[in-house]
Amino acid sequence: FFFTFKMAFKVGFFLIIVEDVGETSLPNVMETAFYFEQAGIGLSKDESYHIFLALKKLISVQPVPQTCRFWGKILGLEMNYIIAEVQYDEGAEEEETEEEEAIEEEGMTEFEDEEEEKEKDEPPKSTYKPPPTIPKEENGTGANKYVYFVCNEPGNPWVKLPPVTPAQIVCARKIKKFFTGRLDAPIVSFPPFPGNEANYLRAQIARISAGTQISPIGFYHFSEEEGDEDEEGGRDTYEENPDYEPIPVAEMVDSLSSWVHHVQSILTQGRCVWLNPLQKSEEEEVEEEDEENADEPDDVQQEIGPPLLTPLSEDEGIQNIPAWTGQTSTNLIPEYAVAVLQSNRWPGAYAFASGKKFDNIYFGWGHKYSPENHNPTLPPPVQAEYVSGPEIMETSDPTLEEELAFKAAQEAALSAAEEEEKEESEDDEEEDEDY
Repeated sequence: FFFTFKMAFKVGFFLIIVEDVGETSLPNVMETAFYFEQAGIGLSKDESYHIFLALKKLISVQPVPQTCRFWGKILGLEMNYIIAEVQYDEGAEEEETEEEEAIEEEGMTEFEDEEEEKEKDEPPKSTYKPPPTIPKEENGTGANKYVYFVCNEPGNPWVKLPPVTPAQIVCARKIKKFFTGRLDAPIVSFPPFPGNEANYLRAQIARISAGTQISPIGFYHFSEEEGDEDEEGGRDTYEENPDYEPIPVAEMVDSLSSWVHHVQSILTQGRCVWLNPLQKSEEEEVEEEDEENADEPDDVQQEIGPPLLTPLSEDEGIQNIPAWTGQTSTNLIPEYAVAVLQSNRWPGAYAFASGKKFDNIYFGWGHKYSPENHNPTLPPPVQAEYVSGPEIMETSDPTLEEELAFKAAQEAALSAAEEEEKEESEDDEEEDEDY
């Protein structure tokens, strides 16, 4: 139920009217910008207001989301990216998933028909089996829990980023590229990145969110009805705590235990929930019952990451640098100060807390801090040459005299063998006659 409640305050010669429209998915960007401005973080008021209007346009064009917020701004060499984070309800999310699956199935059927035609005339194929492909997490879960829209400037059309795959996250950890501001720009790197700049941007957003999205401890809590602690991935959902009591600003700045991560961490596999790559479906098990798989390992060690709502005090530092640095917006008026935390692992990631309000934002190049210079991954060593031996050594052709001598030796050996056989047969006949 939406209701309108008007409060009027007479201040001097001005009459201020505050209108409460109830719950809405449109975030108050100007209020968030005001709090970050206390610590000298954020954009200009004009740009913040333009982003506010752009988010309102996004909500009016797209299906009504459950939540929508201004995620941050990633800088590029040619243009920048304004990023909006959206979470849809379960119904709208399923419709989008069905549309994506339908498009994939159409492409797969066409590809399979072409393969069947080619297989008729193709020579035998190699028996090499590539390593199993780790599937992406479903929409609304794990690294694909949120949907992200980007634009280069407020007012430009919003573009929806594709879901991220584990292979893209794994490769993004090994490379460091500056963004150009063009989503269709290719990513030239080693190892080769599986996608273009839109996929690389989505992978970096997932990594930054997993490491820097934080909230005051106690603001969120797990639902008592759900008992997902015993499952492999642990609990992945939480809800707002109605009984949350604000923590003093001084305590939030001095102690990292006052903050927790409310976004799942990404494992080395590239997923938030570990998946066994050797686990096969029932159909594959039936087909491969008679095949021998002696080369495949029997078991793979499961990865377990930190659970949700883990305190920041457990984050590892960078050599002698702590993972987070806290400060207050002002020391002169502590009763109106705002607690601000900045990430040293992801420069440009900030979080603020004031009473029952908090938010996260990112302004940067989308790169992780490294105390050492970036060393690209080297290509694998060149394959060694075959060991020299008579099996592969190329010998010189024999001369005519050597061939004649070889043939004469073969004939002599054959004649000697025939004479021995004749002598043995004669001896056997004589023995038979004696008996």
